[in-house]
Amino acid sequence: MIIIQIAGGLGNQLQQYALYQKFKSLGAEAKLDLSWFEQFEDTGRESKNIEQNQEQNKEQNKDDHGTNKIKPAIKQNIVVTNRQCELDFFDHLPYESCTEKERTALTGSQGLAGKFRRKLLPQTVRWYKEKQMYDPELLNYREMYLSGYFACEKYYADILPELREMIRFPEIEDVQKRMANEEILKKIRNSHAVSVHIRRGDYLQPENAAMFGNICTEEYYESALDYMKEKIEDPHFFIFSDDTAYVREHYQWEEYTIVDINHGGDSFYDMYLMSRCEGNICANSTFSFWGARLNGRTDKIMIRPTIQKNSQVFDEVQMKDLWKDWVFIDPQGKQYP
Repeated sequence: MIIIQIAGGLGNQLQQYALYQKFKSLGAEAKLDLSWFEQFEDTGRESKNIEQNQEQNKEQNKDDHGTNKIKPAIKQNIVVTNRQCELDFFDHLPYESCTEKERTALTGSQGLAGKFRRKLLPQTVRWYKEKQMYDPELLNYREMYLSGYFACEKYYADILPELREMIRFPEIEDVQKRMANEEILKKIRNSHAVSVHIRRGDYLQPENAAMFGNICTEEYYESALDYMKEKIEDPHFFIFSDDTAYVREHYQWEEYTIVDINHGGDSFYDMYLMSRCEGNICANSTFSFWGARLNGRTDKIMIRPTIQKNSQVFDEVQMKDLWKDWVFIDPQGKQYP
């Protein structure tokens, strides 16, 4: 049996779900483990202090791009806000959850006994922890517990059409909010629409800035907008952001529409609106990656930053193989079409 841990925010959950469906398409027995979210039921918030020494940074760089390039040691306090399993937000999304017994059979128990088993008898543990952006052997496993974010599109690119059919957004219950979303959707349909995702919020916090900051710079967005203007006739840009004050100051002109409708538990409707656009300019965020992936247009243009976090090293040849049909732009605005 393959068991895949579901963890993180909505974008990461969709990546793990996509990998689950990929294994199913290969005939594997696969289930999801949703137990990661139990930690939030009492605390409501997770805060992890992660000491990253040079050896860990070496491993992280190797994990993401298969290189041994080392950056200086970074001490980072990663704050993950309150999370819940958001897969059930979608209409009748098909999946099967594992039992605790099934999980323990692969990983060992969570107590001291399991810890000793993993340390003293590692050969009895079937636990795969993601250590590189793409592992060509991953899909060959048939008896393994898998934990990681699995952001690499190559794992499931061939089943994206099927995933688009499975991932169905429910009708918005609030009448006023539904009408506001329908008005934006109408405007998207009546224009050469391009979504622009600008994530600031938690990325501006000192504990997160070292890892995620200064990637999607003003130069990045200026270059991305210019690229879209070259490729799409008379584009209209729909701005999605968690910092509306910032975008209202910087994107005031008629060619921009700031989408400020969906918040909190309703924010995933922004992903739906992104998916209906002709082009997608993504932040270093899996949320907007999925806004682009769920876009079923054959002529769509997708732009993403060269790296998702500062521990990564951009390898143009590798990334163009792993993320086909994407345009990459670095923090200085250099384009890699």
